Amino acid sequence: MSVEITTLPSGLRIATERMAHLETASLGVFVGAGSRHERTNEHGLSHLLEHMAFKGTRRRSARDIAEEIETAGGDLNAATSTEHTAYYAHVLAGDVPLALDILADILTESTFDSVELEREKGVVLQEIGAIEDMPDDLIFELLNATAFPNQPIGRPILGTREQVSGFGRDAISTYLDAHYRAGATVIGAAGAVDHAAICDEATQRFGRLSSQGIVTKTAPARYQGGDTRLRRRLDQAHIAIGFEGTSYAHEDFYAMQIFASAAGGGMSSRLFQEVREARGLAYSIHAFHWGYSDTGVFGFYAAASARDVAELLRVALDCLGQAAVELSDTEVRRAKAQMKVSLLAALESPAARCEQMARQLMAFNRVLSRDEIVTAIDRLDVAQIRAAGARALRSAPTVAAIGPVARTFTPERVALRLRGI
Repeated sequence: MSVEITTLPSGLRIATERMAHLETASLGVFVGAGSRHERTNEHGLSHLLEHMAFKGTRRRSARDIAEEIETAGGDLNAATSTEHTAYYAHVLAGDVPLALDILADILTESTFDSVELEREKGVVLQEIGAIEDMPDDLIFELLNATAFPNQPIGRPILGTREQVSGFGRDAISTYLDAHYRAGATVIGAAGAVDHAAICDEATQRFGRLSSQGIVTKTAPARYQGGDTRLRRRLDQAHIAIGFEGTSYAHEDFYAMQIFASAAGGGMSSRLFQEVREARGLAYSIHAFHWGYSDTGVFGFYAAASARDVAELLRVALDCLGQAAVELSDTEVRRAKAQMKVSLLAALESPAARCEQMARQLMAFNRVLSRDEIVTAIDRLDVAQIRAAGARALRSAPTVAAIGPVARTFTPERVALRLRGI
């Protein structure tokens, strides 16, 4: 398998990898526009635009789009994140031209019919309500908003009920024209694909993407930390404690990924063993580290009964503090092995590989090789990983909690516990 990359005259970039043993292909169009790129009066537009892309074009109705791809046995999907929006297709090898045609059609010829728009705004409002009803999802929105207050990067991707309800067709069209540019777009394809053929198809079908400019640059993120609690009548308190992590381009990124995995990434991790297995304080607990283009967040999430919250937090914070000092070679080897398995699994999945290539091309203007990533993981020693974790734990804590939260620690108490006080 080898990656081929082409930049068209318009600035549109294409990355493909042929997997000779496959008879299907995964394709994705990735646009460098997400919730972080929205102005204050545009909050939620990236996600609403993603929904509206499937609601009809000049050539196809919403039903036509669904029937054409499914008649061929394929499927379409899309997702909006903080920094990107992606549109996916998975089809048989012979239907790659059809998939590209549909993807190009919905991205360059959507009509944003007013009746469909009102209906889809209702769907998005239902989606917002669903997240509000799921504390184990809502807690991460709350954590991010608290870590990055009053900044686009901290806003919920779906937007607010008030703003989504007020969007009209002109707002969507204006946002699309400003951000959906060829130079900010990458096509990724993996599986039974032919690079030259995809480049030819893309040249023909994505010609309406403007070649002028790229997505507006965003202000640098400023991690601040803080404390936000939503008191609700729930059986359990849902708690996320966060710290400043690293961007995915930072030299400590892999060290932080390994630290998070060793501290709380699996059943053998310190958090799982001490909090759940040894003491039975929580059913669910795990550590995480996610990176943006210029910052990141490290932390842990747990759900526990109100009476166990204080003890859980003491034990969990002690686990993290100790890991930053005494993480063992055995734990590091285990975490590295888990990362490598995840990497190799992505290389074996056309859908995962398609996304991986596109995201790397957008982030680094190249696709990282397997050997390059494995080498970056392997060369880290336990001292470097401990040091990365320790730096994160010295940053201002972020506390987010939902439910019976009276016993949740304040950020000041979190910091004191980590200092052994």
